[in-house]
Amino acid sequence: MFCDLETGVCGDASENAVQTINLKQPQKKIKLYYVTDPICSHCWALEPVLRKFKAQYGQYVEFHTLMGGLLESWEGFADVKNGIGSPSDVAGHWREVGEHSRMPIDGSLWYDNPVQSSFPPSRVYKVIQKKDENLAGTFLRRAREAVFAFNQNIGEDSVLIRIVNELGLDGKEIVNEAAKESSQQLLDQDFVLASSMGVRGFPTIIMVNEENHGVKIVGARPLENYVKGLEQVLSSGEKLKEQSLPGLTELLEEEALLFSKEIEVMYDLAQDQVAAYVQDELSSNFYKQKEILGESYMVKII
Repeated sequence: MFCDLETGVCGDASENAVQTINLKQPQKKIKLYYVTDPICSHCWALEPVLRKFKAQYGQYVEFHTLMGGLLESWEGFADVKNGIGSPSDVAGHWREVGEHSRMPIDGSLWYDNPVQSSFPPSRVYKVIQKKDENLAGTFLRRAREAVFAFNQNIGEDSVLIRIVNELGLDGKEIVNEAAKESSQQLLDQDFVLASSMGVRGFPTIIMVNEENHGVKIVGARPLENYVKGLEQVLSSGEKLKEQSLPGLTELLEEEALLFSKEIEVMYDLAQDQVAAYVQDELSSNFYKQKEILGESYMVKII
């Protein structure tokens, strides 16, 4: 009960008068595994929702993208449940997904220049991922733009080389490395991990906490499904805090290309509100507006 007149402390007067302390509790991180494939149409449809989820709640999670191996080859392949036994059977399915999601999908390459395997772009992803996780994500996005919206065969070396070159890497070197057995082994590791978590379809998102309790969400679902899943695995029971959304200029700077649906989802806009919103938010010398398959999209002017 002693109070020291010189220090002005009642109790132990030996402590320093001014100290730096940190009362912030360590944030428990949730591991999020996103199991996907470069030619998964529903994964393409999920992109607007997944981007917003990352923007608002990315502070809670560590993202781990796993390749799932959707199509090794057409030899012996048959998806009887969905009526797919040959490349031409995919075209109608892709168009249906594109029309429903409004993430543009052409799909006519399945008639005249079909992708023979999704393993080549998956291996390229794994090679780039070793070097830079963020750049690997950019590659996956560019590959999907190429195959879905712009109808390019991302199973071909020439297309993959061009995409990788545009990332500032040596496309030929990366694609050659992706053809090696060591790169297939990296891909196999993803397959094993995904299988161990019971993944059988794409997209699948699994969120796991530090106690190894988690949730599995299969398919392209609305944003609230992923938010609810995150709430369930956070053991603290705290209410989720949303981070501020990036401005449209920042978002387009990062992504380089955004479809109307992506802007609508990110900023809670109706389709007919997008044009005015873009004009208000973006400088006219920063972007070009284009259209494909009845959908508008914005491209950053380099």
